[in-house]
Amino acid sequence: MSYKVIGTISEIGKVEDAGAGRKLKFRIKTDEIGSETMEFEMYKGSEYFEHLDNFSKYNKVGDKVEVEWNLRTYHWEPNGKDKIFTSLSCWKVEKAQVAEYPQATPEPQIGDNKVVDDLPF
Repeated sequence: MSYKVIGTISEIGKVEDAGAGRKLKFRIKTDEIGSETMEFEMYKGSEYFEHLDNFSKYNKVGDKVEVEWNLRTYHWEPNGKDKIFTSLSCWKVEKAQVAEYPQATPEPQIGDNKVVDDLPF
């Protein structure tokens, strides 16, 4: 299942080695009420390392972005102990489209000599 959220980048980590690939973590602050902070992880194999470099090149702290992600859970049993790790795995980031609202026209004030006739009859 895929999820989508819009928010403002609040932190971008450094690219780190992770097993056979590399990963980058970043955080966004959502625009929802309560303004949640979410941390995403981008993991790439060797053939896609440039995507991690491009993320830092084209995205900066303060940018408004739309993130598409999946919830990933890893189950691990070291020495018979049950451990579960959960991460928000990002697979697409785009600049968010900021809606531009048309300029509001001022309401007529009392004393204006303009007749407002917006009645339908």
